[in-house]
This record gives sequence, C-alpha cells and structure tokens, in this order.
Amino acid sequence: MPRRGGPIQKRHIEHIKKVIFVASGKGVVGKSTIAVNLAFSLAMLSHRPRVGILDLDIFGPSIPTLMGLQHSDDPHLTPAGALLPIINHGVPTMSMGYLVPRPPPDSTEFEGAIVWRGLMVQKAVQQPPFDVDWRDAGGSGPGLDVLIIDMPPGTGDVPLTLGQLVVVDGAVIVSTPQDVALTDISVPITGLILNQASFLCPSCNTAHELFGTSANASRLGIPLLAQLPLVEGVSWGGDRGIPYVLEGKHGGGKDGRAGEMWRNAMNEAASNIWELVHS
Repeated sequence: MPRRGGPIQKRHIEHIKKVIFVASGKGVVGKSTIAVNLAFSLAMLSHRPRVGILDLDIFGPSIPTLMGLQHSDDPHLTPAGALLPIINHGVPTMSMGYLVPRPPPDSTEFEGAIVWRGLMVQKAVQQPPFDVDWRDAGGSGPGLDVLIIDMPPGTGDVPLTLGQLVVVDGAVIVSTPQDVALTDISVPITGLILNQASFLCPSCNTAHELFGTSANASRLGIPLLAQLPLVEGVSWGGDRGIPYVLEGKHGGGKDGRAGEMWRNAMNEAASNIWELVHS
C-alpha cells in the first residue's frame, strides 16, 4: 500500500547544530562508554563547544549509570511541555532511563524488565529527539553545537526509524577488532573506533592484540578514528559515573601509559570527528 502524504521528510532537531550517532553492530563492545567519553572529549576541545548526550538505547539505557545520574530526580518540564535535560559534569543528558522506574537507593541498576513492542519502539524513538529543550538556562540560553546519540546495538527499528526522521551529520561505529558488518541507513559513516584493541603489558610495555588485528577494519573503507587499549580505569569510572577522560584528577593516573594512550586516542578522535562533520 502506498504511504499517504508521500515520503517521510527528515527534520533537524531544534537548537542542535550537529547530530552524531554512536552505534555498533552488536552489544558488549563498550558503545555507551565510548559515547559518553566522546561527548566529554568534544566538550573539552579548545573552543569549548556545547555538547549533549541523548540515550536512545531504550532496551538497556546505561547513560544514567555512566553519568552518575541513576538516582536523579525525574526530568522537569518547560511551560511548553518539553523535557529539560539532566546535567552532570557540565554535560546535559536525556535518557529513557530517567523516565522508567529507578533502581533502589542501595543498587546501581534497575532489576526489573523493560519490554517494548514494535509500535511502542517507534513512538519511543520519535519523541525524545524532538521533545527535549536542549537550550541552556531552561530554554533561554544557546542550544548545542553537537548532540551525541547513543544508539542500541544492531540494526533494528531504532536506527532505521531515527535514520528516516532526523538529519544526521555523522555516525561513529564502535567495535572490537573482529569482523564487523554495517547496513546502509542513509547516514554518513564518520569513522570507526576500535575498543579493547590491545592490552599494554605493564612489565614489558608491549601492546598485545588480544581480539584480532585492526586490519579487519581496513576493508570497510572508512577512517579508523581510534584504537583504544584495555584499561581497568575505564570500567572503574563507568561504574562510578565518572567518564574516563576526566579521570586524571580522580585516580585515573594509576593506569599509567595505557591510560594516557586511551585518553589521548579519544581526544584525537573527538578532534577528527569535529573536523569531519564541519567540513
């Protein structure tokens, strides 16, 4: 049956200059952790752009935990009924995790199940991008220079629906150094970040590629933005709501050269992404 009204027209998100997806072909590759740290690395660029994070991983929202906001109050509303972001470490965020039952005070994770069916998923995806007022000072200040959208893993309803609705300036694919597969959803691929690309031996100072070589990524023909080593402090910071790129003053120095490599690679990736989406 033909669709009434013609094809769907992509829209710009109001008060947002650039939109970047962070996606992955499968789960458990550190996508949300990379999304958070990428947002902070962008925010710390020399010209200090305003950066926000939208968590659209509606099946398992982890941005509240990674940002230390899992026990925050419910989002406030503007007089017009738009959601106001919740801010920590100076970065505004919005997540489905703020709109569902919270974990008990003595826990870091909600222990129930969140079940979405097809039409519910599409509705949940359509509302957050357009129903959040990202302007500073409760709607009277400037908007965002960059919005990082943390996508659910895979290529299901969420990325397909959002790719049809929103004008996206770039997508960063997060993977471990194994074979990866991408699908075309008419979104420009900005580059690839390899997480857990190597382990830096503390005694011999040699990098060991535990999960495969970065050569697996070269056949995709997209820029390799960063190769991040395995670093204990990344997990430590995520559990405590402290992005690792901020951890220089929170104990992150204990990871030594590997930690420095991780932060430098992430900061360089952020700089390259900024240049690519503005070129």
